[in-house]
Amino acid sequence: MSTKSGSMGDRIAMHNANTLKLGVFGANCSSSRTATCVPERWSASWEDCLKLAQMADDAGIDFMLPIGRWRGYGGSTDFHGTTLETITWACGLLGATKRITVFGTVHAPLFHPLVAAKQMVTADCIGNGRFGLNIVAGWNEGEFEMFGVEQREHDERYEFAEEWLQVIKRAWSETEAEDFAFDGRWFKLKNIRAKPKPVGGARPLIMNAGSSGAGQRFALRNCDAFFTATGASRSSLDGIAARVNEVKAEAQTHGKDIDVYTIGQVICRPTQKEAEDYHRHANVDNADWGAVERMLALRKITRDNTSAADFEAKRVFFAANSIGGYPFVGTPDKVAEELAIVSRAGIRGIAFSFVNYNDELPYFRDEVLPRLARMGLRAGV
Repeated sequence: MSTKSGSMGDRIAMHNANTLKLGVFGANCSSSRTATCVPERWSASWEDCLKLAQMADDAGIDFMLPIGRWRGYGGSTDFHGTTLETITWACGLLGATKRITVFGTVHAPLFHPLVAAKQMVTADCIGNGRFGLNIVAGWNEGEFEMFGVEQREHDERYEFAEEWLQVIKRAWSETEAEDFAFDGRWFKLKNIRAKPKPVGGARPLIMNAGSSGAGQRFALRNCDAFFTATGASRSSLDGIAARVNEVKAEAQTHGKDIDVYTIGQVICRPTQKEAEDYHRHANVDNADWGAVERMLALRKITRDNTSAADFEAKRVFFAANSIGGYPFVGTPDKVAEELAIVSRAGIRGIAFSFVNYNDELPYFRDEVLPRLARMGLRAGV
């Protein structure tokens, strides 16, 4: 296998010329991005993930992005209760594929940066330059309790993550001496030795999805790509476009540009009615309401502090839109056109989910991808 190009431009472009990058999101977690009780919901078994990765690779899908999850949300399905750790998951998938970029989603407070740097270089070597890092500063208190780690104050989490990432980047790039030291606020490290380096002389592509002001500033300072999924962008194409403009404008104040990505759920069927009926069937009629209400409670939305009517509306909206992101629901023509609209709005890529990837990706591959290629947004496979 030839070595990938060493340029960051090639890394950021995921080693291809597709204008609109497409990836699958959350396949390492049971039920993926749909809190549903339908029997065909995603298993997240290794066998299913491997089948998906090879199918996506053959189809020309650009990336796979996992969720960093350590415990489920309860409910009758224990939504996200079964998960595969993301760096080892990436290693396995990179060894079984040829073109696709596979990310690890890493909680900075839970991994020592030198251990993480070595793990990720190993993944990058396995994938010949196709590993990417999605960095998480951390937000789910219940998960951190499992590790005996106390959450820092919100903005301080990003200060810590920035220092953590500085250690990572130096471990990936330091060449002036055999050993080096790092003297920071949280990390005071001596006699550091980190070999090998990432493939081809360029570090992995780095993403972040911080939604707060501090999170967005962190991404703009430190990352190559920013994931955004606000309430507005989960409900309208105009909302996605407005959000892209906000991020791009702030990036300019930092003197840089940044690729903007978003998330969405795809339900594509031969007719609009079939697609809409299934979206309602899986996301609302058969929702795992126990898990949905647990996730709302983490956002301080409960039956006790919200009127009955408002709570029901928020509950349905969350199940239908917020977990999976914007619903790309419709015929191949409609889904392709909506993807083209968000691309024209400045979105560089979309990480999408299905209720069941292996059942639904073949139709998307055969019907939607050729339409995007004819629009000039995707290269043929």
